[in-house]
Amino acid sequence: MQSSAKEVLAAIEELKNRNISGSNKIGLWGISRAGWICPLVIQECPSIAFWISVSGTDDKENFGYLLESNFRIEGRSEAQTRLLMSEWRNGNDLFRKGGSFDEYQKATQTLRQDSFWLSVSGEQYTQEGWVRNQKQFISEHHEFDEQTGLMIYVPHFQEILKKINCPVLAIFGEKDANVDWRKTMALYKKTIGDARLTIKCLPDCNHNMIKCKTGGIHEKMSKWDYGDGYLETIRSWLKGG
Repeated sequence: MQSSAKEVLAAIEELKNRNISGSNKIGLWGISRAGWICPLVIQECPSIAFWISVSGTDDKENFGYLLESNFRIEGRSEAQTRLLMSEWRNGNDLFRKGGSFDEYQKATQTLRQDSFWLSVSGEQYTQEGWVRNQKQFISEHHEFDEQTGLMIYVPHFQEILKKINCPVLAIFGEKDANVDWRKTMALYKKTIGDARLTIKCLPDCNHNMIKCKTGGIHEKMSKWDYGDGYLETIRSWLKGG
């Protein structure tokens, strides 16, 4: 995230150095993981005029939400979903805390047979691969939330959001099965506040703001049309309407 933020800051600096028309008033638009990146940019560049957050992230990784949402969409029962998520959490904990390959295999017997899990993980672990990947992962010293087991990509993220002073438009698709948009919306309300924040929720949109039926990542789309009101909301907000 920090590397991506540096790329944005470099682009802003280049725009200004070249005196590009409009570079005296620069705003940010970003989707999904840009929900972490844009606040980092604003922290380093307080002159940012506005931020449009689309399908933004909360303060922890979203993969658990993606799995749970899509297990249900793919037809898993509540009992099956609970079991699969429990195995995923246990396997995740073993991986990041130095558990053995055999322990992982025993802890994830149902998960590793699930077709959706295989489609998103491409899991083909061997003991050698497990040990190699685990060693590298642990050496990178990632930060985790111990209560949920979820990775924290941007430490002190709530404090960073609280310092944002520019106007923010947050747009969410209510059928987003990738990011827990309800948690992000609550986080924005808590940190950014009503004075600077405008929220728009679109009922028939997925993570990419495309009209959909389920929002699942494997949903077959006959058309790729933006949801009603998506572009209109951005235009109106930018014009101050």
